[in-house]
Amino acid sequence: MSHNHHHHHHTDNKKALLLALLLIFILVIAEVIGGLLTNSLALMADAGHMLSDFFAIGLALIAFKVGERAASKSKTFGYRRFEILAALINGVVLIGISVFVFWQAIQRFQAPPEVAGGGMLAFASFALFINLLVAWIFLRGGDVKGNLNLRGAFFHVLGDIVSTIGVLVAGLLILFFNWTFADPIISIVVALLILTAGFRIASESVHVLMEGKPASISLQKIEKHLKELPHVHSLHDLHLWSITSDFPALSCHLVVEEGADRDALLRQATHMLKEEFRISHAVIQMEGEGIECTSMCSSPRPST
Repeated sequence: MSHNHHHHHHTDNKKALLLALLLIFILVIAEVIGGLLTNSLALMADAGHMLSDFFAIGLALIAFKVGERAASKSKTFGYRRFEILAALINGVVLIGISVFVFWQAIQRFQAPPEVAGGGMLAFASFALFINLLVAWIFLRGGDVKGNLNLRGAFFHVLGDIVSTIGVLVAGLLILFFNWTFADPIISIVVALLILTAGFRIASESVHVLMEGKPASISLQKIEKHLKELPHVHSLHDLHLWSITSDFPALSCHLVVEEGADRDALLRQATHMLKEEFRISHAVIQMEGEGIECTSMCSSPRPST
């Protein structure tokens, strides 16, 4: 991935987050007013959920800004990993929200709240429209698939959409059937969805922080392609990790034949890694067959 391509995604991600932040702030204010006017605890709880998303998306935006800081002698890759830390915090927040919703649902089973169903539906419909608009902005203007930090914020919005649909369904059941248990039942379903998303984002973040292999790149295929290069006898110390979600890095030792043009081979290897696997940061050491291996020589077992 070229620097310009990365920069383009980075700018789009910031724009998407900033616009989403503005819309969610408007929605939080609207839901608080709606909760007060209709005496709807469900709307107030959803406003609290949205407020947590406001801070989560704000944190994601701050992460992108911090990530722009230049590399230094003490931080040679700059601050790009801050995006992963922000994604990890978002995942933990999602887990915390799910636990809170579970607790609230148990309380509502014991004492179902009285709400004004009509007003609740009106405000919930407005909330659903705003949430769908925010999700569309992320998908249209941001790199949700490639950037873990933005994906963490996007999962917050998906949780909002499901939560708001739950409020709508609960409002309909309360309005037409006076079935007050609809609210805590739907809250538990929403909590399970939020919990799943939270664990997924948190586990992916920890995987990057633990120097795990990017899921989209096959170590076995990289090893096969490198061994197929001319004059390459074998390889060892092959390591693949992510600096941040869209910045994979690789290092390895290639054992080459005597007399091989190592500069030409290095150009071939780096070009292949960039074209076939979108790895633009690769450190490759060339060595002859007589070089003695160190204790770190054994490569990890390749995985697909």
